[in-house]
Amino acid sequence: MENQLADYLRSGLGLEDLLPHRGDLLLIDEILSLGPMHAVTRSKVRPGWPLAGEEGVQALVLIEVAAQTAGVCNGWDRIRTQGVDSDQMGWLVAVKRAEFFRDLLPLGRWVRAYAENSYNFENLREIDCRLHLDDLLVGTATLQLFQERKS
Repeated sequence: MENQLADYLRSGLGLEDLLPHRGDLLLIDEILSLGPMHAVTRSKVRPGWPLAGEEGVQALVLIEVAAQTAGVCNGWDRIRTQGVDSDQMGWLVAVKRAEFFRDLLPLGRWVRAYAENSYNFENLREIDCRLHLDDLLVGTATLQLFQERKS
């Protein structure tokens, strides 16, 4: 698996160049590994996250963490192959399958997400994701991404 993290870091780009999310809706804190077909990210569970309550954040938010991690590698692939000023249309995301192994994510803990493109054809991608809370597997998901092409 090719890791292009050093290339990304040298590029001077930020997460905002790869993802459309801003503010509390940007759940990714750090990219740990990056390639045209994969990304590994780290996110700190915060009270400002969607689905947060006093006892933690509902595990359903892991779908969004997985989708943003998929967006990191697919955004990087777009920039690498088409340039930084290329079309940045968003992706429609469908959940093909998801399984969670806990109900709540404790505040202040770290989620590590691994996303890999398992299928890639034109503007359709299928992404397999594994999500860990510290070192404990807390969820898996398969996402389908579709991006409309401008004519």
